[in-house]
Amino acid sequence: MSSDCLFCRIVNRELPTEFLYEDDDFVVFRDINPAAPVHVLLVPKKHIRSINDLQKEEGSIISGLFMLAKDMAKEQGVNESGYKLLFNVEKGGGQVIFHLHLHLIGGWKR
Repeated sequence: MSSDCLFCRIVNRELPTEFLYEDDDFVVFRDINPAAPVHVLLVPKKHIRSINDLQKEEGSIISGLFMLAKDMAKEQGVNESGYKLLFNVEKGGGQVIFHLHLHLIGGWKR
């Protein structure tokens, strides 16, 4: 964990956030600036700065995020209507918080 990382502080319950899901490896909570009616963040508890810092032996974290995203999409009611999964990588890729996380975005009416 990194003491100056916003998501580490949320994972450690140092900042108030309602978890939609939590297990030994991940937490899920709503984005504070949602880009859609459904916009949740899937965050590994382990601090990994970005995709660029992911090590080969941590590959199960990525597969875990995708499996969790599938379950959360169903729970949030967007699994059939459709949704986006997004990793922002580094500043040029839109990453603002440097703790690996996956955006699940959906819920638009079409």
